[in-house]
Amino acid sequence: MTSAGQFHRIPVSERREITCRVDGKPISVFEGDTVLTAVLTFRRDLREFEFSSDLRSGFCLMGACQDCWVRKSNGERIRACSTLVADGQEIVTQHGGKTDG
Repeated sequence: MTSAGQFHRIPVSERREITCRVDGKPISVFEGDTVLTAVLTFRRDLREFEFSSDLRSGFCLMGACQDCWVRKSNGERIRACSTLVADGQEIVTQHGGKTDG
């Protein structure tokens, strides 16, 4: 897996590769990845700030700051930094992925 994302993955061999969709785009990630890791491995940002067009990428990475809210395809809000990605899961970011790579 290579990417132009914010995060750069080290070689992984002990975890199963799975697929999820982010803003409709299929991506390959690994079982045990958080949603934030999955998204930022492929993109430089997670979403836009609610009060401006500033881009956000998570801040504390442990669920305290609430900077990483995204939604599942059913509309449920989740914290990307503390939610594990699931095989076949569909994630919707606030800006719909307008900043791929």
